[in-house]
Amino acid sequence: MIHHEMQSHNSAQQTNDPSPDIYERSWTPLLVVISGPSGVGKDTLLQRLKDHGYDFAFVVTMTTRQRRELELEGKDYYFVSMETFTGMIDAGEFLEYSLVYGDYKGIPKAQVQRAWDSGKDVLMRIDVQGAAKVRAIVPDAVTIFLAPESEGELVRRLFERHTETPQALERRLLTARQEMTRLQEFDYVVVNPVNQIDKAVDQIISIMSAEHCRVTRHATCL
Repeated sequence: MIHHEMQSHNSAQQTNDPSPDIYERSWTPLLVVISGPSGVGKDTLLQRLKDHGYDFAFVVTMTTRQRRELELEGKDYYFVSMETFTGMIDAGEFLEYSLVYGDYKGIPKAQVQRAWDSGKDVLMRIDVQGAAKVRAIVPDAVTIFLAPESEGELVRRLFERHTETPQALERRLLTARQEMTRLQEFDYVVVNPVNQIDKAVDQIISIMSAEHCRVTRHATCL
C-alpha cells in the first residue's frame, strides 16, 4: 500500500513538474527602442545604464547634421554627408530613417545585425516617428518613451544646452508637444526626473528584466 502511494506520488510529480525546456530556454536578446522628445535626457540615461554595468549593444544613429561640440564620431552619431546618406537610402541600407529639422537621421541595417549577433540586448535611441517605423518592422521590439517631468522642465533643459536659436528651440518644443500625444503607441513610459536619473535607469533595467521573463517572448527577427 505504501509502495503504491509512493508510485502514485512520483507519477503525480512527473505529471506536474514543469517541462525541462523551461530551464533550458536559450537567452533571447531584446531589441529595445528608447525614444522621447529632444532634450529629455536619452543620451545621459544610456551612459548611466553603462555605468550601472548593464552590458548591451548600442546601435549608433547616422545623421547628416553637423557635429556639435563634445559629440564624438561613432559614439554619439555617425556624421555623414547628404550625398552619402541619400545613396544609402537608394541602396536600401537603413532599417528606418526620417527627415528631422532639415537633416536625415537613420539606423543602418548592418549595425543592427552586428549588434544582434553579439548576443547582447540591443538598444537604440531614436525619435518618436523612427520608433513607430521600427515597431512596424520588428513587432517584438520593446518600446520605451522617456518623458520629462513637465513641459517647463523640458524647456529648461533645451535652453541650457545652448545649441538652439530661439526659432529652433520653439520648433523643438512644438515637436515635443506633438510627440507627447503619442505615448499610447509605446509599451512603457518612464519619467526622467531632474537630478534623479538613477530612478529612471532602475525602471529601465526592471522593464528589461521583466521582458526577459515573459513566457510569450519570441526571438526578434531583423
